[in-house]
This record gives sequence, structure tokens and C-alpha cells, in this order.
Amino acid sequence: MIAVLAKPSENAVVREFFQLFKTPWEFYRSGQQYEVLICSQDQKPAAAKLVLIYGAEQRDFDGANGLEIHRARADTVLSYKGNSIPIYGDCATFSGPGAGILLDEASNRSAASEIVSNSMKSIRIGFDLFHEVAHLLIAGQPPAHAAIPALDLHIAFLRDLIVQSSIPLVEIPPFPAGYSFIACLTHDVDHFGVRNHKGDHTMIGFLYRALMGSVINVCRGRQSMKQLAANWLAVFSLPFVHLGLAKDFWCQLNRYLAIEKGLSSTFFVIPRKGDPGQDSPGRSFAKRAARYNLDEIADELRKLRSAGCEIGVHGVDAWCDSAKGCEELRRISRITGDAELGVRMHWLFFDKNSPATLENAGFSYDSTVGYNEVVGYRAGTAQAYKPLDVDRLLELPLHIMDTALFFPTHMNLSPKQARAAIAPLLENATRFGGALTVNWHDRSIAPERLWDDFYVNLLEDLRRAGAWFPTAIQAVAWFRKRRGAVFESVNWDGEAVQVKVSASLNQGDTNLPGLRIRVHKAPAQKTPGLPPAEVGGGLAEVAFNRSGEIRIPL
Repeated sequence: MIAVLAKPSENAVVREFFQLFKTPWEFYRSGQQYEVLICSQDQKPAAAKLVLIYGAEQRDFDGANGLEIHRARADTVLSYKGNSIPIYGDCATFSGPGAGILLDEASNRSAASEIVSNSMKSIRIGFDLFHEVAHLLIAGQPPAHAAIPALDLHIAFLRDLIVQSSIPLVEIPPFPAGYSFIACLTHDVDHFGVRNHKGDHTMIGFLYRALMGSVINVCRGRQSMKQLAANWLAVFSLPFVHLGLAKDFWCQLNRYLAIEKGLSSTFFVIPRKGDPGQDSPGRSFAKRAARYNLDEIADELRKLRSAGCEIGVHGVDAWCDSAKGCEELRRISRITGDAELGVRMHWLFFDKNSPATLENAGFSYDSTVGYNEVVGYRAGTAQAYKPLDVDRLLELPLHIMDTALFFPTHMNLSPKQARAAIAPLLENATRFGGALTVNWHDRSIAPERLWDDFYVNLLEDLRRAGAWFPTAIQAVAWFRKRRGAVFESVNWDGEAVQVKVSASLNQGDTNLPGLRIRVHKAPAQKTPGLPPAEVGGGLAEVAFNRSGEIRIPL
């Protein structure tokens, strides 16, 4: 059992952290015996087999153990096992006795020192874990650190400290039973039909990129002659499209069904035609307004829905106005018949008040937290999480977006470079679990973008990696199922661990993949002459899908 001594102001973030690191824990109770104690407040820590003391401020523990604390500073990057972990609050370093296990990349000083006294091990860590978690869930990471799953690395670091201290650990990891991770395929429907654009900025941009941009891309090796021909043919077919004599080449929803055959995906649809909404200072950008009307695509949306896809809200003002958000939800619900809907904001408009605003509007989840300009982990994690100021709404973070990869004003990558940029995210998905959320816009497989081949290859990479492909609302439901599981008791008898779990299942949860109980076995004590590679404890796990007692042989 892990006990937590935290500042009262950190209680909400502590609870959310242990929904992401799903292992037995509780707030510290005097008189109880614990194997692990996490202390983030300045008071004398109680006894435990392993005591982890977080914080950048001087502590009594430091002087009592001969640790010299060096000036705390913000925006530190720490190194652990070849991984960089950015620290957004203050971070102190130490010198003196004790083994250094976490290094400041700038000064090469230790930001975590291990002190062993009698039967108790204490590790002094120079930052506030729960401040870091709160920062990631509220403010997020800057684009410079987008590639780092910082929150997932904090969990991995804590897990390692526990297991390497010869303390076995039980957890419910964010991996669906039978799969390596979750791949959530989503599509923002921004431009349904080129026929809706006549002389506006979208049409002018299309003409330039299809005619001149294609030539430039062929010269740079980023497009083939076949793609150049497809783009030019699309331009010359425009008059016939507007006259209704040729197929509208930006109406690609049916083609997504063909490409994703056997998979599930989510389409976020703009609820109002001609409404640009507003940004945080109250300004409006005319080019943000959609040119299509819900009524003209209603049949297409119903076909997607009958094929097992989800229709969500691509919100306009829902991020800043609950009443408008409620109306946006109702507009989409009238088309789909679904009462429970998720949302992603158009242009990813969002602020610190948005989660509560969206929850008040009636949305089940949001999937806006991501980057327009890069790919990666704005919240530092691939897990769906509950923002700290809401009761039920979950955030399904966005990780990979086509326009971020390929737009000249963003990453501006070639297909080969884009695949290299995505590869670490796939590796992290199989390492940490969670849901890797992809956004491929409705027109991105059409002229002039023609990013369909890349998307098809990405789907194959996700399949090979062992992903489960749910709709966004199914993915969120799986995370709710995991959040509802509670450890009632954990008993070890040397040969097995007996775990009693209560699982709060909602209607339909049994149709979702099951959960796993994973046991991290404590490594054996080092035997002289034994190679280090043969010392590890290893893993044991079983799948489960309902409440009960589960015996896991070790």
C-alpha cells in the first residue's frame, strides 16, 4: 500500500494521479503501517520501507542527513535512464551522501539522492510531483517538449523506485486486455465539398497549392507525378463540379469507410454554417466559419453512424459559452439520435475554464488538448484524464494531426520525415499504454493534399503494433471502466498474489475489452557473481472483466 502525505491543496491532483497510476494507495493515516510513503509537505515523514520526499524547498531531512541543497530553478530538464523529463516548477539539486539517481541535464548534479538507514530507504527528490502533474493537466507543455510524455515518465520513475526497492507492486495498467494500446482515429470535418467555396480564401489557397505547390513538391521529391496529375485534373474539373456534372472531390467520407474497413472512427462535425465564433479576446475570424450546412450532409452522417462510426461535435463557441455549447450539442444530436456526445473545438480553441464549460454544456468528453503546430503530448500523457475542476467529463488528448505534420507553416515534413516523427509516439504507446489519438481531416485524402497513402501506411503501422481501434466515445468508456475499478485487498503468500477488485460496470461495458491486473515482482537481492541481467523480478498479469477475487501465480 502506498500512503500519501500531501498539502491539502494538492488532494484533487493526488486523486487524479492515482487514477492514471492505478495502484493501491490512500492518504496517510496515523498509526497505519505502509510499505511506501510519498511526502510532498514539510513535516517529519513517518516510517515506511521506502520514503519518497518530494519538494524543491529546504527540508529538515536534508540537514539531518548531510544533504546540501542547491538553488532551485524552474524549467529544468532531468535525465533518467536515457529519458528527458522536463520540470515546470522549481527543481533543486543535491550534493552530499547518497546515490544520485536523477540528473539535471544542465548542471549534471543529482536531483534525487538515495539515503539508506537501518531498514528504511529514503529518496529525496528535488521537485514537487503533484505540482508537476497539475501543471501538465491544466497548462500543458510547450511545443518544444511536445515529444516527451512527461506525465507517463513521472509514473514510470515512481514505479521503478518502488520495484527496485524490493517492494512488489500491483496495478491496473492502461492497456486493454488483448491489445498493446488504443488507437483512436478521428476526423475533423472542416470542408465538406469544394462546391461550397467560390472565390474565398480556401479556394484561392487550393488553386495555388494544386497548381504551383504541386510542381514545387514534385521538384522537392514530396509528391509524385501521379499526384501532380491528380491535382491538376481536380483544378480543371472545378467548373463541372460547380455545375453538378462531376463528382465533388472533397466529399470523401465514404472513402474513409473504405480505407478504415473493419476499424471504428469518429467524425467531428461543425454544427453551424457561416458562424466563425470567437477567440479568447472576443475576436472573430471569418475564415474559421464552415461553408457547409448540417442538412446537406445529414444522409452521409447517418450512413457513417450505421457503419459503426461516431459523430461528434466540432465546436465553435462551446469552449467559452455553455449555452452555445448546449445548442451545438443539440444540433448534432438531432441528426444522429445520440444523447451522449463528445466534442473537439474547431481550431483547437481552449482555455483553463473550458473543461467546466464543456461539462456544463452536457458533453461526455473533450478531445481538444493537443497542438496545431507539432505532434506530441500537450498534457504529457496518452491516457484519458479528468480535468481537475470537473466531475465527469474526461479529456481524450490529441497527439497526431495531419496538418501539423505537413503544413509549411508547421512542421513541414516530407512523408519519410513524418513517419520518423511518429515512430517514437508508437513506441511510447506500446511502452506506456493509453490512447494514441489521430486527427486526419476530411479533405486530407483529397486533392490538393493527397495524404491518403501516408494515412493508409499509418493504419498498417498501428495494426502491426497491436492497437485496439474504438470510436472516441468507446475509448473514453474503457477509461471510465478502468477508473471505476477499486482494489479492495491485496495479499501475498510468496507463490501468488490474491487481489480482490470491485469493478463498477455500466451498461455496455462488458462489450469493451477487459482490464488487466499486472504484478511487478520485486527483483531478487543481488548475488555476488550473478550477471545484472539475471537479477530482475519480471511481470505477471491476468485479464479480468468483473468484480471478484483473482489469484495471480508468481
